[in-house]
Amino acid sequence: MALISVLALCRYSRLGSASRLRFLDMLPVLRQHGVLVDVCSFFDDEYLVRLYAGRRIATSSLLGYYTSRFRTLLDRSRHDLIWLEKEAVPWLPWPIERLLLGGRPVAVDFDDAWYLRYQKHPNPLVRAALSGKLPALVRASRLTIVGSAHLGAWARRMRAPRVLELPTTVDLSRYQIASGTPGSDFTIGWIGSPANAATYLPPLAGVFAELTAEAGVRLDLVGSGPIALDGAKVHNLPWSEADEGRLIGGFDVGIMPLHHDEWSEGKCAYKLIQYMASGLPVVASPVGMNRVVVQDGVNGFLADTPEQWRTALLTLRADPALRRRMGAVGRALVEAEFSHLKVGHDLAMALRQAAAE
Repeated sequence: MALISVLALCRYSRLGSASRLRFLDMLPVLRQHGVLVDVCSFFDDEYLVRLYAGRRIATSSLLGYYTSRFRTLLDRSRHDLIWLEKEAVPWLPWPIERLLLGGRPVAVDFDDAWYLRYQKHPNPLVRAALSGKLPALVRASRLTIVGSAHLGAWARRMRAPRVLELPTTVDLSRYQIASGTPGSDFTIGWIGSPANAATYLPPLAGVFAELTAEAGVRLDLVGSGPIALDGAKVHNLPWSEADEGRLIGGFDVGIMPLHHDEWSEGKCAYKLIQYMASGLPVVASPVGMNRVVVQDGVNGFLADTPEQWRTALLTLRADPALRRRMGAVGRALVEAEFSHLKVGHDLAMALRQAAAE
């Protein structure tokens, strides 16, 4: 098998979930299939630490990020393919980005409705300059990789030459089956970023307050930062890549509330895949890929209203045997459809084809 050389232009390093899961974790699998990848991240870890803490990003740091990316793009010719996470250079109009890409073969990956970042921007000048950037990018790319059917439909409407739907996956070796401890607290768990916690958890604060007011019920939030949900007793746990599997294994049920909006429709249900990898039942909003991953009443529950959320969580609290049955079905689904080994093979073949065309 001939080797191919790929330049991966990620947005973040390992602290960025999409960069870690859809790019960096795939590198060993890609190497097994003859795809050798050089990685260049746009932002460093310090940027994300400051961003999540709400601290100012120095102008000099931003200039350094852009300068580094420009230098990398000037050295693009020695690679067979450029593999982008969302775009090559943030906030740069398409005509300039196209020149920087220099006509090299491109594959681009989306795990969010990133096009809304520009199309829905409150500044009309930004909308005018950048709304057409990502549609033009997917039309110019040999391959557009997306994490959900919703994103795939968008790419096809934008006339992408080739669209490949590949879910965000897990390394199953990092997730042990949650055993549960008889007589211990019933733990409702969530994992994610501070921004997502602040967006999606507050609408259910009343439900969480009611449930955690009872003895033996707790709410663990991993990676949320110091969020407060009115009336709810919250345990904020720091996220780390090394600990996330263990922390999820301490849940009794994993949750993923979302809004009914286009951004949420584009999400790839990764939290649910993590919970199921640990053999947990889930409760999730019936939005986007959540509807694909959750078989209502089989591996979890779909819940839309606060009353439906309350009923689903109370049902699971009252029935440990149901939790085990649902968790086993979820784990089997992840093993069959969401293993990084399986999806990594499909990704390698697609990148090889894009480079060879």
